[in-house]
Amino acid sequence: MKIALIGATGFVGSAVLQELLARGHQVTAPVRHPEKLPSHAGLHAIQADVHDSTRLQAALAGNEAVISAFNAGWDNPDIYRDFMAGTRAIVAATKAAGVKRYLVIGGAGSLYLPDGSQLVDAPDFPAAIFDGANAARDALNELKNETALEWTQLSPPPVFHPGGPSQRTGHYRTGSDQPLSTDDGPGTISAADLAIAVVDELEKPQHIGRRFTIAW
Repeated sequence: MKIALIGATGFVGSAVLQELLARGHQVTAPVRHPEKLPSHAGLHAIQADVHDSTRLQAALAGNEAVISAFNAGWDNPDIYRDFMAGTRAIVAATKAAGVKRYLVIGGAGSLYLPDGSQLVDAPDFPAAIFDGANAARDALNELKNETALEWTQLSPPPVFHPGGPSQRTGHYRTGSDQPLSTDDGPGTISAADLAIAVVDELEKPQHIGRRFTIAW
């Protein structure tokens, strides 16, 4: 498939890129710094910013799906504003480019606890990442009203990349709106296995029009 991947140089995006290329997909990666990407016959890097609507739309056009691993930067003091603006720009460019399938890697903060509250609103939720997690939740709420796209969001478990981001088992469990757990506590996942779940959903859609989560 021909896939546009946004955020290909990031922590999650780089794992998704590796998985896409390993499975033989043709990837277009609009990034601000193409020099940070590896050289690969299946990869076409394009210098573009998500806020440059004309250039981003051109980069997405002609692809069968868009995968977004966009993040406005956890150390960004304006992360809420920039995350929302960037996400809205990506959605708008995807629709303008005529691409229907849209997969986004979101946050865990919007997952629900058994009492109906969301993780991001828990008293012990880390203040340092609240703005980014809150933005990811609000972006998901907007996506739920999207009718022009065949969208899916994958929310990782609250505990991410134990054992190193490259740990790859090839196995994961799926859930919907609540975090998955094990007998030993909260479920976890690595970036490599999260990437497998993303590409599995791309190749054999199971969650169009809804969010899902995963864990080992």
